[in-house]
Amino acid sequence: MLSRFLADATTPTAPTLREAQENAGQAAGWVEENWSVWLGAGLRILLILVVAFVLRSVVRRTITKFIARMNRGSQATEGLPLRGLLVNAERRRQRSEAIGSVLRSVTSFVILGTAALTVLSVLNINLAPLLASAGVAGIALGFGARNLVTDFLSGVFMILEDQYGVGDVVDAGVASGEVIEVGLRVTKLRGDEGEIWYVRNGEIKRIGNKSQGWATASVDIHLRPEEDLEKARRTIAEAGERMAAEEPWNERLWGPVEVLGLESMTLESVVIRTSARTMPGKRLGVERELRWRIKQAFDGAGIRIVGAEPEPADGAPRPDPLAGVAPPSALAGSTSPQSVNASPLPQSPQSPQTASPSPASGPHLSK
Repeated sequence: MLSRFLADATTPTAPTLREAQENAGQAAGWVEENWSVWLGAGLRILLILVVAFVLRSVVRRTITKFIARMNRGSQATEGLPLRGLLVNAERRRQRSEAIGSVLRSVTSFVILGTAALTVLSVLNINLAPLLASAGVAGIALGFGARNLVTDFLSGVFMILEDQYGVGDVVDAGVASGEVIEVGLRVTKLRGDEGEIWYVRNGEIKRIGNKSQGWATASVDIHLRPEEDLEKARRTIAEAGERMAAEEPWNERLWGPVEVLGLESMTLESVVIRTSARTMPGKRLGVERELRWRIKQAFDGAGIRIVGAEPEPADGAPRPDPLAGVAPPSALAGSTSPQSVNASPLPQSPQSPQTASPSPASGPHLSK
């Protein structure tokens, strides 16, 4: 009896037709009651996604066109004579591309993030725990990757403020050289010996840009104290005027060559300092050319710099270069008695077989 009861209890009973009809009717009624809510929520989610993607595409395209217009403007100023005052094409292109990349990324993050939160709110999902978790995760990520965040933010502000760019010669403290690439995290510098330095933007505490504005070329000329200083001043000024009138120095010189005066005076020489304002990055070339022209002008004007042999007066004999040299001694010849006595005695060649021991060589052994 008990076994039969247990068998009836464990054996699944097949649903009857009436029960199946009731279940189907309940499901149909539940769908009929909620289909409008589902349809409205689906349409709202679809509309949100469509608006988000369209808005993202429009904003990104606008940013791209704006960056392309900036690049066209930089290419239009590439051939100007004073384009050193402006930003060169490669520097401006990389700067605009970096700014465009940041703007596009920020736009995508803001628009798509807002659309995702709106979709979750349409689905009646509580956003408070999600936002709290995201805040905690962001804080943890900020502490764990603080160097990366620091590098990124420093790179963004360096690009936006245009502190330096491609082609500039900078001193970043940890390294110095010519900037060949500016990134959001790393700046690449090429040193004087050709090496490439990868400098993290967060490590740059101070930076000196040697290519912005203008540079100063300074040349010191060492003259003899007896030279005519006014004549030397006029000669230097004329050489500077001729240099400023010729190409390509008329573009690289942004001011006249000025004689600042005497830098120092000693008994052996006087130092005249000259200075000129030049295009950034062209200082060394201007200094070399200015020294070359000043030396040629001094040679033509008869002005001698320190180290040159002074010219004798008209009709005066030239000094004998051997006047200060002592005459040779009579005892310095190779045949003098002193030289003969000082020379070592010649040794006669003897074969080992004929050589006999000398008495002073040591005691003889006897049987």
